[in-house]
Amino acid sequence: MMNSNTLTRRPNKAHFRRIARRPAGALFLLAWVTGAGSVAGDVPPVGNAPALADLSIEQLVSLEVASVYGASRYEQKVTQAPSAVSVITSNDIKKYGHRTLADVLNSVRGLYVSSDRNYSYVGFRGFLRPGDYNTKVLLLVDGHPLNDGVYDSAYYGHEAVVDVDMVDRVEVIRGPSSSIYGSSAFFGVINVVTRQGAQLNGGEVSATAGSYDAYSGRFAVGRKLTDDAQFLLSGTVYHSEGVDHLYYPEFDPRISGEPRAANNGVAEGLDGERAFKLNGSLQWRDFTLAAFYTDREKDIPTASYETVFNDGQERTSDRLGFVDLKCDHEFENDSRLMGRVGFDFYRYSGLWPYDYAAPGDPPDFVLAKDHTKADRVTAELQYTARLWDRHRLILGAAFRENLRQFQDSYDDVTPRYYWSLDDRTTRDLGLYAETEIGLLTNLVLNAGLRYDYFFESFGGTWNPRLGLIYNAWEGGTLKALYGEAFRAPSVYEQYYYRLTPPLEPETIRTYELVYEQYLPKHYGFSLGGFFYEVDGLITEQEGIGPGEVSFGNLEQARAWGAEGEVSARFDGGLSARASYAFQQVEDTTTSERLSASPQHLAKLNASYPLHRDKVFAGLELQYTSRMRTLAGNNADDFLLTNVTLFGQRLWKGLEVSASVYNLFDVHYGYPGAVEHLQDVLAQDGRSFRVKLTYRF
Repeated sequence: MMNSNTLTRRPNKAHFRRIARRPAGALFLLAWVTGAGSVAGDVPPVGNAPALADLSIEQLVSLEVASVYGASRYEQKVTQAPSAVSVITSNDIKKYGHRTLADVLNSVRGLYVSSDRNYSYVGFRGFLRPGDYNTKVLLLVDGHPLNDGVYDSAYYGHEAVVDVDMVDRVEVIRGPSSSIYGSSAFFGVINVVTRQGAQLNGGEVSATAGSYDAYSGRFAVGRKLTDDAQFLLSGTVYHSEGVDHLYYPEFDPRISGEPRAANNGVAEGLDGERAFKLNGSLQWRDFTLAAFYTDREKDIPTASYETVFNDGQERTSDRLGFVDLKCDHEFENDSRLMGRVGFDFYRYSGLWPYDYAAPGDPPDFVLAKDHTKADRVTAELQYTARLWDRHRLILGAAFRENLRQFQDSYDDVTPRYYWSLDDRTTRDLGLYAETEIGLLTNLVLNAGLRYDYFFESFGGTWNPRLGLIYNAWEGGTLKALYGEAFRAPSVYEQYYYRLTPPLEPETIRTYELVYEQYLPKHYGFSLGGFFYEVDGLITEQEGIGPGEVSFGNLEQARAWGAEGEVSARFDGGLSARASYAFQQVEDTTTSERLSASPQHLAKLNASYPLHRDKVFAGLELQYTSRMRTLAGNNADDFLLTNVTLFGQRLWKGLEVSASVYNLFDVHYGYPGAVEHLQDVLAQDGRSFRVKLTYRF
């Protein structure tokens, strides 16, 4: 890791005390980037290296600046990363009762998460296009890219491959990163760093129960075998009946003229979900073998895509996973060579009930089916070198071959009628370079460039990233950032509907200014502003036939905004993090705000020790301003309140938590997509969860 003394002057406590006495000094309590002192995101701790959750309060407050791996593919302080970074630790996950990655991300500044009662979708700085399936953010698990090979989708709810109990930390890296990751690293990158065997060093069992007849059970076992070897194995089972009765006025025949309206607009017992996860890892010296698998089925109550309402057959099933073998060797001259190969698979099936009868005729029910199969192999080689003490150079190559990208859609009749059938193989190659140059003792230039070539489609594309990072004074860092990125259309977007003319890649240019200030031990803040220009934004739109959707390239969209975050940890044990984000996102052709884009996001996380370091009370407040819907209406603004009581080391290895979500039972919703009749999709009301974990 770079010697920080060559780039950053050591904080002077007397200097900060002088700042704090000034009237304007209070402004310096705006944003401690969450979670201090992590280890490398793709190089988890081995041997006796402690997990963050095991550090004492005294150790935590002495770790002044967090580390991040995903921003530049090597461990660096967040103040030196060429992006605005947030880090959420396993401690945060426990104290605030986060159940899924979607919950974790919903607590991060500038991000928001919606649900269509099938999947969870993450919005980044005002961009959450209905129907885009999380394609514009790259999801990594321990550095392994996880967006699937057909939809280019990332998964964050119970459909995700990772149980949050097995997460060491989550790195949220804002801004385009195609310069090092290629396609899909469009608005940002999320790197999930999982726990390793040496951190667990024993066994662990966990059970939860909550609202909607939701239950889960988990086991994990991991251990350090020798100084050079460790292993981990974990499995999770989840089951929920979901909300019993969901009312949709659009399907209420008493007030709606919709031909499919029935059952007074109530979907009964159609919100169930079942999931199973299994993951393991084995490390020996420089080698790490990891495997992740999840199998999830979800009932759908919304009657999307013109299906029969309250039929009980509409559901989706997702199975996905990967195997990754990595070798990461450090040489005596402080250079590193990393190579990895991987295999990913994804299987999807969907059931969609239709009534093809003409008005007034007897019902003519037909079950439509979708299937998707995606298999791919990946290979990557990366060399990192330190040059003349203050400079760093990264050279890399990444190859991906989609062995199969199969998708079909048909009516289950005799003879079978196909709406869509496509089967193909594609390949792409990326070559990248990044350099970090210490221009002065307190001024760093970070520059990256990547060339990607797509053999079967649109050819090649170059994407740069530049960052000028100035350590203005003790604890203060100013970043001027510029980046470009692209996203190739997924084979689903391009070929499921046989678009003419074909889709073009969407591209983005971003300009960002970030200031981060760290104060000794307890306080810090971050302020930033950004401007985005997006060309050819791929957007879901209405298709030719009833219930069909399609995709097209918008001419251009633009966004600008500002973010601020403050965090503090007080001597009495109270810790708090508050953030506000303003974001304006519009279609430049019409000058209208994009749908599903809130202008204001405000969040507060606070945790207080009720009994020493054993019992904590956690509070989350999440405000989201109103959002424009596809019909041109507005989904109302809302404020959610979540509370958690968390206890650890109560008796030997016992942990207990109890959470209430949406404490005040606020009625709220997110804009629906083209496939929904509902203009706004209502979300869950008040719910609870209790959880027991025992370590041995």
